[in-house]
Amino acid sequence: MPLDPETIAQRFRRLVPADLDHASLRVVEEHSHTTRVRQDVVEPADRSTDRGAMVTVVAGDGIGYAATSDLSDGGLRAAVERAAQWARLSNGRSVFDRTPQLPRASGGYASATSKPLALSAADRIDLLMRESQACRIDERIVDWEASLWTVRSRQMTTGIDGGETLQEYDFTIPALHVVAHTAGLTQTRSWGGRYNGYCQQGGLEVIERSGFVGSGRTTAEEALQLLAAPNCPSGRFDLLLMPDQMMLQIHESVGHPLELDRILGDERNYAGTSFVTLDMFGTYRYGSTLLNVTFDPTRVEEFASFAFDDEGSRACREYLIRDGLLLRPLGGTTSQQRAAGQRRDLPAVATARSCSWNRPPIDRMSNLNVEPGNSTLDEMIASIDDGILMKTNASWSIDDSRNKFQFGCEWGQRIRGGRLAEVVRNPNYRGVSATFWRSLAMVGDASTMEVMGTPYCGKGEPNQAIRVGHASPACRFDGVDVFGAEK
Repeated sequence: MPLDPETIAQRFRRLVPADLDHASLRVVEEHSHTTRVRQDVVEPADRSTDRGAMVTVVAGDGIGYAATSDLSDGGLRAAVERAAQWARLSNGRSVFDRTPQLPRASGGYASATSKPLALSAADRIDLLMRESQACRIDERIVDWEASLWTVRSRQMTTGIDGGETLQEYDFTIPALHVVAHTAGLTQTRSWGGRYNGYCQQGGLEVIERSGFVGSGRTTAEEALQLLAAPNCPSGRFDLLLMPDQMMLQIHESVGHPLELDRILGDERNYAGTSFVTLDMFGTYRYGSTLLNVTFDPTRVEEFASFAFDDEGSRACREYLIRDGLLLRPLGGTTSQQRAAGQRRDLPAVATARSCSWNRPPIDRMSNLNVEPGNSTLDEMIASIDDGILMKTNASWSIDDSRNKFQFGCEWGQRIRGGRLAEVVRNPNYRGVSATFWRSLAMVGDASTMEVMGTPYCGKGEPNQAIRVGHASPACRFDGVDVFGAEK
């Protein structure tokens, strides 16, 4: 049945037994549509609708969850009973030393969509076919694909103790990838990031402002440039990272290490721990004084903007790192209550989120941004005597404490005497999160800022792949260990 927020909220409250301390319902409905054109051939369209509900029950210090795709009275009643059973079983055995207090939220949110994406299937194909055909500029272009992925999502939450929210989202993700090959050498060049990095909320206006139209030929030309380029040199260089690589740097070496449930030990059996500890907040020098990182779920075009997280906390913009000093973790209401025994002064942010109706919320990145500085791109290039510009992530590796890392990019370009010089292929760099950000020497101004994101941030058992936004300017780092992928 379609999602009728008012009706389902009334039915849920009627079905919940009066003896429960807390019970809430979160209903999610998503419609997804993906269109692809590969090598000028239209691939089968991918359409799906996903709808279901998660019930959360608190009993003593225990929390229980139960999910169902059956939104009838019988289905909801069964989910309430299962969640209550799990809550009672975990009472006295949980990670809490007192009854968890979940927020009661009321309000709404809607993506600031100015041009709803009402393209017909033929229009979507025509848009992608033009870019696909534009890639065919040379016989060395051996594979290419243009795609458009759109999602319409609605989420309603309600509780027996008051509060009701309705949040509605439009997500638009255009992408294009080109592969060039000759004489045993293969190079990939991506528009918007190899892993769907150009992700924003909105409709047709996302495509218009993204620069997707006209990207086919340009991306193919750059793939051919990489074929002709020398291998990236190895050594210590000043490094200029463009926003589509800064996105990955922020994600892996700031976002994941600052997740509070990871710091508390939740992820160690799956995705590891964190080099960050609770005693670091308020005193630890995470980066140079130029580093300012915000949790900002209020930026309207960014991929993970919202008004309330999935525990019901109201979202607002907060500094996680200010002038290089570590201030607060990415931890929602329940994680903050768990950490209170060690750090009662530790502030929370509204960042407990789930990937779907059949997963409970856990601490996640949302919109995690590096705030712009005062340097233009030309000024940063001019400041580098011997360095390398890198953009568009191609590979990543980081240890289980999110500290030592090694990242590769699609595109590199030497900087010599303050000027851009030759293109280099297979550029890589490595470092340690705990010291890398202290080498931050210049931060680009608003003119260098780009709003990116990913639909594929994985975490949790069972796994949850969630949408994350990252906005960043270009940034210069001094004395970074750089190397190529070939001898």
